[in-house]
Amino acid sequence: MHNIPLGKTNLLINPLVFGTLPLGPLQSNLSVDKGGRLIRYAVERGLNLIDTAELYGTFATIRAGLADCTEKVYIASKTHAADAATARKHVEKALRELGREHLDIVHVHAARLADPFVDRADVFAELLMMQAQGLIGHVGLSTHYISAVRKSVEFPEIAVIHPLINQVGRGLLDGSAQEMAAAIAAAAAAGKGVYAMKALAGGNLIPSARQAIGYVRDLPGVHALALGMLSEAEIDANLAFMQGEAVSSATWDSLEQRRRHLQIMKPFCTGCGSCVEVCTEDGLRLVAGKAEVDDETCVLCGYCAAACPEFIIRVV
Repeated sequence: MHNIPLGKTNLLINPLVFGTLPLGPLQSNLSVDKGGRLIRYAVERGLNLIDTAELYGTFATIRAGLADCTEKVYIASKTHAADAATARKHVEKALRELGREHLDIVHVHAARLADPFVDRADVFAELLMMQAQGLIGHVGLSTHYISAVRKSVEFPEIAVIHPLINQVGRGLLDGSAQEMAAAIAAAAAAGKGVYAMKALAGGNLIPSARQAIGYVRDLPGVHALALGMLSEAEIDANLAFMQGEAVSSATWDSLEQRRRHLQIMKPFCTGCGSCVEVCTEDGLRLVAGKAEVDDETCVLCGYCAAACPEFIIRVV
């Protein structure tokens, strides 16, 4: 597969991005060695952008996967910090744990903020300062809001957008899939690099994965698509699909039969409500003093797992 420019950045990337969220403790909790082997396999097959975040807990896994790697591999991370000092700490931690002197992209991780350019202005300013210091290549925005993607056009210093988009619009906080698609096209036309997330709606569209991935892949303005992958078969199938190559029906049938869900270990739930507060989709509620998931609205992002002080929530 030919690499393509990510907007007006200097990055030439494979259109399939390795999303590492499912590898880490918020979801499948693979060992560093096992997760690292998957990353290395993907890189050897041509993937060259790895997506992570402070919340994901996958820095060590990425470092293991890229140990002694001779291929050029880019890393995009995210900070959910609400202030500049914490954002700097998140970037410094990523650099330290990844064993790097430079991150290619750092996003403001602002899924629930309709206007992060106001609400996280200090964080953007700090990341741009770190860019000037050579610690960050490009500053980006990760968002579930159409309005934020639209407003990004007004900020030329924001080079990359990582928006939520899927064919049913699941997880969008202020409109439809068609409206987000239009916002993405406008952002790309303004020179933003766009790599999309949640094409499978957090796993909910796995039964129709080919249709769901194809929808996002073919949207005007989408340069690449980040997918979480937990097996070599997934990597091979997704790579082949992204470049229009045939994959056996038996392989896809097997992959599309998987179903993931949010698991809450209720006997250990204290009913503190921390998970409910951070859920972007109103997918959690307290019932009789215990957290309960609404499978119809949950997008399996795993943010509730990060917020749980008892660490009893998993995407499995």
